[in-house]
Amino acid sequence: MQRLTEIALEKAIAGVFTRPEVACWVGGSPDRQFSLLKRALAAGEVVRVHRGLYCLAARYLRQKVDPLVLAQRIFGPSYISLETALSYHGWIPEAVYAITSTSMDRSREFNTPLGHFSFTRVPQKTFYTEVTRVAKDGSGNADGTGYGGGSGSGSGFADGSGYGGGVFHDGSSFLLASPLKALADYVYVHKRDWSSARPVAESLRVDGGLLAGVDTEAFDRLLANYSSMRVRRFLEGLRKDLHR
Repeated sequence: MQRLTEIALEKAIAGVFTRPEVACWVGGSPDRQFSLLKRALAAGEVVRVHRGLYCLAARYLRQKVDPLVLAQRIFGPSYISLETALSYHGWIPEAVYAITSTSMDRSREFNTPLGHFSFTRVPQKTFYTEVTRVAKDGSGNADGTGYGGGSGSGSGFADGSGYGGGVFHDGSSFLLASPLKALADYVYVHKRDWSSARPVAESLRVDGGLLAGVDTEAFDRLLANYSSMRVRRFLEGLRKDLHR
């Protein structure tokens, strides 16, 4: 077993680690760090997920890498939204094969050995409105008022940006949009001119009972958060349709 693999087995959170973390673990010159990493990659003990982001090979992992957790280590600030969030909440019946996220900055897509990840910019006043932190055991803050807390890892993102939102020390948490926010992001990204519940039910096959369960305050928070007239028309029309 390669030296870096041994260290990563002990120190890597959920088997995933970044180039800055390698530097902290092994010290020495960048050439030495690169040499250790190169040997581990060549031995098939480490997999390159994306530039600057790596994970241990499957045979060294106790559990499969969670793509929802991994997404926020690939690019951020971001949160899981759109089709992936709707599927996670059980609002749409279709399986989702790409991990879809909303990003604060530019839009990006990444094809990796662990799947396809898309990040789409959606302008908002407060990025984490109606976003909660979810642990892999299903727990998380459920007040829906914003960013779910937790302290971020200083080298959480592959680009070494130092922004830790969504990457938590236990390695098993991710940031997730509420179902209504995921719908709002969907309308913006896919340019849907929806103003009632009907197209949501027909196009996405969302059950009307789930829509009826959305609380009034969620509509208020999101209407105050989006400046897009398309999104605002959708939220206002949906709320009216549901007699909110």
